[in-house]
Amino acid sequence: MPNNPHFLVLDGYSKAGREDLAGGGATTAGELYRRMLEECSPGCAVDVLCPADPDASLPSGAAIDQYHGIAWTGSSLTVYHDTAEVRQQIDFARAVFMAGVPSFGSCWGAQIAVAAAGGRCQAHPRGREMGIARKIALTPEGMAHPMYRGKKQVFDAFISHDDEITHMPPGGLVLAGNDFTRVQAVSVTWRGGTFWSPQYHPEYDLHELARLCFCRKQKLIDKGFFADLDDAQRYVDLLETLHEDPERKDIAWLLGIDQDVMNPDIRQAEVRNWVDLLVLPGMRY
Repeated sequence: MPNNPHFLVLDGYSKAGREDLAGGGATTAGELYRRMLEECSPGCAVDVLCPADPDASLPSGAAIDQYHGIAWTGSSLTVYHDTAEVRQQIDFARAVFMAGVPSFGSCWGAQIAVAAAGGRCQAHPRGREMGIARKIALTPEGMAHPMYRGKKQVFDAFISHDDEITHMPPGGLVLAGNDFTRVQAVSVTWRGGTFWSPQYHPEYDLHELARLCFCRKQKLIDKGFFADLDDAQRYVDLLETLHEDPERKDIAWLLGIDQDVMNPDIRQAEVRNWVDLLVLPGMRY
């Protein structure tokens, strides 16, 4: 009988998206999730699949039941575009809901959860939210929700997205939001299954944000985040320096970064709560 949970991670990126990240020194999304789950649940087993790949084969039926939790990463895809890669992931999320295996995800995960249960997403009318999402505030539903046990009512978090959830499905709750994005976290219950998901990224750290900004330098310049390549590189270098030396109060102050994002126990509280309160109590022996 298993003593530790067995997780499946769905890396939502296309192959080209994964190669772009790796080329800039960033860790692939699936590996980031593997590391986070291993930190939050020592001794767990983690399988990683890439469902956007043309030859991807996703589990079905009893094969889904071997997992105690399903986790979804971010993605280079767009959930409201009707492509085979997107449809396959939405269909799989529905199968997981119906199997009753608890799910958790970041960003793309929230959008997949909502779309699978009948909600809708669209391109964010204000464009990209990038870097640190400021002043994310729990809704009344969020303050009462177990995913946020031990979390402050207002906090910052790592973020990177162009799309937003616009219509919640029946059985969906908005748990948090900020001035830029109304839906920053959701809980979706559908067909006997439950999916908890923030729009932000608890799996990132300062190094991974630095590498992501490096990979997206020209795009971020085009969107007005940086004046030029030198400006972008200075930001990347500051993030890397603070990651290497968290005692650099001067950099933390300059960037407005605190323990909300620097302390993994705070940053990943939602994931730990999912494991402790949803995955472990439901483990099948």
